Amino acid sequence: MNTPLQQAGVTRPEGGVQEYSESRAEQCAGGEPEGEQRERSVSVDEPESAVMALQELYTKYNRVWIPDAEQVWKSAEVLQDFTPGDRALHLQLEDGTVLQYPVEGPGQLPPLRNPDILVGENDLTALSYLHEPAVLHNLRVRFVDSRIIYTYCGIILVAVNPYKQLPIYGDAVIHAYSGQNMGDLDPHIFAVAEEAYKQMARNNRNQSIIVSGESGAGKTVSARYAMRYFAMVSKSSSNKRVEDKVLASNPITEAIGNAKTTRNDNSSRFGKYTEISFDRRYQIIGANMRTYLLEKSRVVFQSENERNYHIFYQMCACAEQPEFKSLRLLSADKFNYTCMGGDTEIQGVDDRADMAETRRTFNLLGLKEDFQADVFKMLAAILHLGNVVIKAVGSDQSSISSSGSHLAVFCDLLGVRQENMSRWLCHRRIVLASETVVKPQPRERAINARDALAKHLYAYLFDCVIHKINQALRVPGKQHSFIGVLDIYGFETFDVNSFEQFCINYANEKLQQQFNLHVFKLEQEEYMKEDIPWTLIDFYDNQPVIDLIEAKMGILDLLDEECLFPQGTDMNWLQKLYNYLGSKPLFEKPRLSSEAFVIQHFADKVEYQCKGFLEKNRDTLYEELVNVMRASKFPLLADFYNEEENNSVIKGVKVKAARSGVKPANKQLRTTVGDKFRSSLYLLMDTLNATTPHYVRCIKPNEEKLPFEYDSKRVVQQLRACGVLETVHISAQSYPSRWTYIEFYSRYSILMSQAELRAGEKKQICRTVLQRLIPDSNQYKFGRTKIFFRAGQVAYLEKLRLDRLRTACITIQKHVRGWRQRQRYLSMRQAAIIIQQYVRGKRQIRRTLTAAALKQAWAAVVIQRHCRGYLIRRIYLLLQAATITIQAYTRGWMARKRYKKMVEEHKALVLQKYARAWLVRRRFQTMRRLVLNVQLSYRVQQLRKKIEEQNKENRGLVERLTSLASAHAQGLDRAQALEMELSKAVSEKASVEEREKKRKEDTDQVIVQLQGERDKARLDSQTLQQKLKDSIEQMTDKFEKHKKKLMEDLEREERLRKVAEHSIELQKEDLEKEILILKEENRRLREEKVQLQTQVEEDTQVNKELQEQFSQLTKHVKVIPELRKEINSLQMEKDETDRKIREQTQQTREKMNLITRHLLGEAKEEELILRMKKEATENADDEGDLLFAFDGLQNATRVMETQLREQREGYESQVEALVFKNDHLTRENQQLQALFQEKNDVNRSIGQEVARLNAENMVIPELKQQVSELQRHKQELETQLKEQSTEMTDKIMKVSNELQSKLEEAHSQWRLLEERNRQSEREKEELERRLEEFEEEMEQIKRLQQAESEAKNKFRQETSRLTAENMDFEEQLDMKDRTIKRLQDQIKALQAPVKVDQKAASVIPKEYLGMLEYKKVDEDKLVRTLIRELKPRGVVVNMIPGLAANLLFMCVRHADYLNDGNKLKSLMHAIITSIKQVITDHQENFEMLSFWLSNTYYLLNCLKQYSGEEEFMKHNTQRQNKNCLQNFDLSEHRQILSDLAIRIYHQFINIMEDTLFPMIVPAMLEHESLQGISSMKPTGFRKRSNSLLEDGRSEGEAHSISSVLQLMNAFHSSMAQHGVEPQLQGQAIRQLFYLIGATTLNSILLRKDLCSCRKGMQIRCNISYLEEWLREKGLQGCSVMETLGPLSQAAWLLQVNKTTDEDAAEIQQRCYELSPVQIVKILNSYTPIDDFEKRVAPSFVRKVQALLQEREGSNQLMMDAQYRFQVTFPFCPSTQALELLQVPSSLHLGFLTRI
Repeated sequence: MNTPLQQAGVTRPEGGVQEYSESRAEQCAGGEPEGEQRERSVSVDEPESAVMALQELYTKYNRVWIPDAEQVWKSAEVLQDFTPGDRALHLQLEDGTVLQYPVEGPGQLPPLRNPDILVGENDLTALSYLHEPAVLHNLRVRFVDSRIIYTYCGIILVAVNPYKQLPIYGDAVIHAYSGQNMGDLDPHIFAVAEEAYKQMARNNRNQSIIVSGESGAGKTVSARYAMRYFAMVSKSSSNKRVEDKVLASNPITEAIGNAKTTRNDNSSRFGKYTEISFDRRYQIIGANMRTYLLEKSRVVFQSENERNYHIFYQMCACAEQPEFKSLRLLSADKFNYTCMGGDTEIQGVDDRADMAETRRTFNLLGLKEDFQADVFKMLAAILHLGNVVIKAVGSDQSSISSSGSHLAVFCDLLGVRQENMSRWLCHRRIVLASETVVKPQPRERAINARDALAKHLYAYLFDCVIHKINQALRVPGKQHSFIGVLDIYGFETFDVNSFEQFCINYANEKLQQQFNLHVFKLEQEEYMKEDIPWTLIDFYDNQPVIDLIEAKMGILDLLDEECLFPQGTDMNWLQKLYNYLGSKPLFEKPRLSSEAFVIQHFADKVEYQCKGFLEKNRDTLYEELVNVMRASKFPLLADFYNEEENNSVIKGVKVKAARSGVKPANKQLRTTVGDKFRSSLYLLMDTLNATTPHYVRCIKPNEEKLPFEYDSKRVVQQLRACGVLETVHISAQSYPSRWTYIEFYSRYSILMSQAELRAGEKKQICRTVLQRLIPDSNQYKFGRTKIFFRAGQVAYLEKLRLDRLRTACITIQKHVRGWRQRQRYLSMRQAAIIIQQYVRGKRQIRRTLTAAALKQAWAAVVIQRHCRGYLIRRIYLLLQAATITIQAYTRGWMARKRYKKMVEEHKALVLQKYARAWLVRRRFQTMRRLVLNVQLSYRVQQLRKKIEEQNKENRGLVERLTSLASAHAQGLDRAQALEMELSKAVSEKASVEEREKKRKEDTDQVIVQLQGERDKARLDSQTLQQKLKDSIEQMTDKFEKHKKKLMEDLEREERLRKVAEHSIELQKEDLEKEILILKEENRRLREEKVQLQTQVEEDTQVNKELQEQFSQLTKHVKVIPELRKEINSLQMEKDETDRKIREQTQQTREKMNLITRHLLGEAKEEELILRMKKEATENADDEGDLLFAFDGLQNATRVMETQLREQREGYESQVEALVFKNDHLTRENQQLQALFQEKNDVNRSIGQEVARLNAENMVIPELKQQVSELQRHKQELETQLKEQSTEMTDKIMKVSNELQSKLEEAHSQWRLLEERNRQSEREKEELERRLEEFEEEMEQIKRLQQAESEAKNKFRQETSRLTAENMDFEEQLDMKDRTIKRLQDQIKALQAPVKVDQKAASVIPKEYLGMLEYKKVDEDKLVRTLIRELKPRGVVVNMIPGLAANLLFMCVRHADYLNDGNKLKSLMHAIITSIKQVITDHQENFEMLSFWLSNTYYLLNCLKQYSGEEEFMKHNTQRQNKNCLQNFDLSEHRQILSDLAIRIYHQFINIMEDTLFPMIVPAMLEHESLQGISSMKPTGFRKRSNSLLEDGRSEGEAHSISSVLQLMNAFHSSMAQHGVEPQLQGQAIRQLFYLIGATTLNSILLRKDLCSCRKGMQIRCNISYLEEWLREKGLQGCSVMETLGPLSQAAWLLQVNKTTDEDAAEIQQRCYELSPVQIVKILNSYTPIDDFEKRVAPSFVRKVQALLQEREGSNQLMMDAQYRFQVTFPFCPSTQALELLQVPSSLHLGFLTRI
């Protein structure tokens, strides 16, 4: 009969079905001789009963799969039961279409569909029906609906590429999979990596992970994640960062070995096998990489929409960077080798950033910059070589184009001669017998030679980089074992298949054979382990295909043979294939092509084009070009060709090959590519056969690279090609469904009868039930731990279970509906009976009653009514009166009681108010006095400093005024000299005028005589005029020169002025900064003012007490009247000074007005000078010399005026600076005034409360007023100075005869002002001196107040001490009374008065000081006894908590009491060192850590409580305050102890977590705490036998929530017994609860089988148990349950409805502690347990995702289970009195003495 897989339409090549027995499997594992053909046999047919059982399942409502052209398979439902002999099967498609499926025989029935309960399984082999449509549908449901990309298929991990980044690869996920068995969590690449790592460590055997698939399926990424997992879980302890180097090799190999293809943007174009080496501790120590079949042709050719290797585009993107300038690179679209495919960029890929990452990994691997530069130089040379243009010269010659520069760049980069390259690219040397001929090459061959050189250069460079990486990854040390990761190309078939696809498919044939044998071996091991008889299993064997390729006279052999012939061609080789292999069943000749051949591979038929096979296999390069390269000056290139290739095999495990390789007959054949590939493939197979393989099959879901899109056609092609369906076929041939007895019992107990359930052992019950349900024993087998079912039997059991449930539901519905109908019937019947009664009664009444009877009856009723009403009213009135009386008395009594209570409460409140007020006033009094004294002293000091600074500035201002006055006097002297010269000139002018008059008279007398000489005079006059003009011109030139010189001087002065202004601006900025600082101080003082006002408001409540206290200070303030007198005298002196200043100011103003009038009157003198100048000009004809002299005097006068003007400007700038300084001083004085104002406000507020101190506090405002008066006086002086400077400047500009006298008067006035300023300074100093005296007196008053307050405090302390001593005495008296009474009783009883007296003398109590004395030599013994040798389970059990810490502190107190620093330091060092040693020696001892955590905490609290610091002494008793440390500060040791306590706490938490962690998942998720509700879905998943350790734990020992609570009880009781602080206990329990919540939630996220509604109920039940435990322990207030919030919300999410929009909104609102990724993951993973539940629709998941888009938060999938909350150690003062502690004799501390 046909198997279900054959029913599904899976076909196999002829000659491929083989049968293996146990002995045959051993023969296959050990290898067989070369050329031996394997036997073929037919599998054993299934029995007839199996066919009958299969036909019974084609009943109504069952579903089947039928073939479909578009979807491959589609589902249909059976409408009518199928009976043997029917010709058609009545079906209905999902879209409602009804059809009849033709059935020719029983073997032609369509494949059955699995029940929905089995859909979405983690393992495809767990499906009941194992065939192609079931596998395809299961993958689609997991990938599209559940968004799960990983699925197991036996030992294969099927990985579907999601084309989207998923949050399932974080470090938390790695930690979750670490240490887990394969199958415990959802399928994942990390699970396969963990399985490999675990088997390597357990079995001491090397492992391999084989990752294969089509291009774009995600092989490279899967291999990368596997290597990342090994790097994370096996980090080495050294600092060489081997793991980082191993991971860093991936970006480099991807850059030089990956490229964009039409199917993948990052396709690996080579095979890679990476061996990760481990030492004996299974930590990474190194790695080694082997590569296979690099696609060299891609360097020189790319198809459309493809790219060259990534490294070329990365370099072109960085062409503008300095380090790449020398390579003379262009953009990628300008190089022939990078632009053939069209687009040079990949969307979403930044080549520049990738180049930076490549260089970073180069550096991380330790590859030097020189080597990187050489690599980039060689790559750039290859690009330039591709741009070398070769022109055709005729038909058989070629030449290099001279216009291009790329050949020169190529030769320059590689250090070769350009003429040699240009020649031998276009020529070839042919060596004949007698001569050597140089033959030109045609253009096509020259281009081929160029491309062959480029391919060889890149291949050599690739091998060199891989070799360097291996050297960097090789770490000194012996390799103990390794895990290999094989990232190799999958089966490929394109439209045009060439030599590369042939080699790839050949490698996949070898890997598929090894995979088949391994799967067969694992099946055999499983059967043998379960003691099930081994049966024959047939499966496809591809050995004939392998023989066709690699056997003698096979395809590779014939190809190598043809390569020997110089004139060999592809067609000749193809003809040989037709001749020698044409009869082979797996070799075909295509019908439509004569240049191709067809091979029937295990996956599909592939047609290969023979063109290029010989050339690619030879891979030759002309010897002439090799010689040119060999002569290169570039070291890296010269090494390529000067050294022979050294193919050293990496040391590893030497194993015997499963099949020996075919040895070539000729040595030359070894140099071909095919022979090299075959040899490397044999080496790879040897390695894989010597290791335990693990398989990862990557699937490409669609060609468009769309996320989570599923193309069934493409997927089924890959499933057939990668061996997944072959695994399904092997499983289906035997017993694919395998359930444990417990799973079977839990699932199918509903099918068992009561007698069977009472039979006893569950294993026997399962046997009995199965024998009854399935009579054919061949359909199942009983193993040691599992039940093995044939295909379809589980579905049959599910059908029986569903029928039983359906029957039970119908029965329940029947009874419920019957009960409802019966209840309805009974209620209707009762209602009918009542109605009948009333109707019959009415009829009877009507028949028996008359009108008279009715009247009598009515009258009787009326009489009865009135009578009864009267009686009831009487009773009511009596009751009302009684009730009112009782209420009155009761309300009065209650009112009086309430009034008494209110009075008592009011009195209590009054007492409490006065008591609390008295306490607050006493506390506030001390604080206020202290604050006021400190503030007053501080502000007086600040005021004194400000006054001193102001005095210094005033003195500087006076000095500047003095210098200005001296400069002014010098200017007056110069002006006086100028006036003298001017008066001399005036006198000379007068004499000249007199001589002119006399001369004019003489001229009139002799005018007659001179008439004759007129002409001569005219000539003389003309001559004089000419001379005058010449002299005027000379004077004008001289004037211009002087003017220019003066202008230069003016500019120089202007520059100096600007420099001065700049310096002033800088000073201004500094002053502004000081102003800001003062403003900040002012703000702070205002805040203090507000605080003081608040305190003052509080002081109003204690005004009476303050008055009483201050009344005692009146005798200490008798000096205040004297101070008042002095202040009055100072005020009178100040008034006198102000009066003098006003008089001086008035005099100064009058003198300045007089000077102004004189200056205004000088205008006449200027008019006179101008008139004189005019007259001199008119007389120039007569007297030129006089005019020249006068002009000289005028020029001199102008020069003097210019100098005076410059001096005036200098004076103005100085005056402006002084004005700015005065403004600054003014602002500072204002700030000081504000400070004094604040002080005045404070003093006023205090003065309102204390009237007798008002006069004292008012002194400060008076001083402030005096300072402000001085300030105003200074401002007036500055104003007068500014006015006088301005008036003097105007006066200097006007030259007059009266200037000298007025300037002298102004100078004398300035001197007078200076004297008055000095006098004011002396007065100010006198005021300051008196202010200091006043401050001293104030200090005396304060000291007196302080002394009085201290006396009061001492009195109070003495009172409290006497009170305490009185209480102690009373206690001692009581003790003595009790002792006397007891002794008297003893005297009466024993009649021994002498002995009684002795006893009475001996029991007098001693007063201890709470210290323990020890000798220095006993220190080690003390520490050893109390720390190192103290056992928590020994004598410590009966001790009070923290006794060890208290005893140690009492020893510390004694060292402090002796003031012995060395002893104290030595003891503390010994204590801390010993505690560290104890916790180091007992790292895993929970009791010890708990005990010392408690004692370290107690010791830390003792050091705080008795430190003497006020914050720690608030709750101490007086006795405890006496025990405080007196001489030493142990704050540094407290910090050390705090750090030590934190370390103990974390170690303590680690031990609890390590103990609790293995119990969490079994207890919280797997144990069924709700009886009768099964929340687990048995899947029948077949875990690997070698992945599970034999666990001796029985079923009864499984962890439950009770186990967790018992462990928590043990933790809590231990902490409580050792006296751990309750808050610290809460923090520890909170950390444990967080671990429970995080671990449970992570397991839910990683286990699809746990995401069900019943599991949510189970989780919430367990959470309620934990919450109840917290309430029992009183820990509900420690925020512990908050850590279980995410888990509680996840449980709610599993239970809530998930269908409508309201449900989506509710999920978005309530699951606020879950991240969007976690919510979507739970919804996608939701798995119904029964057929009655529904899956979550993808549309609903998308709705929830849309609602969660705006939520902010972490996108991490996993919770960080290793997170630690910050621990805090609260200070809790102990009430234990140290003096009462007794040293237990069990501690053997006799060397300690109580003091």
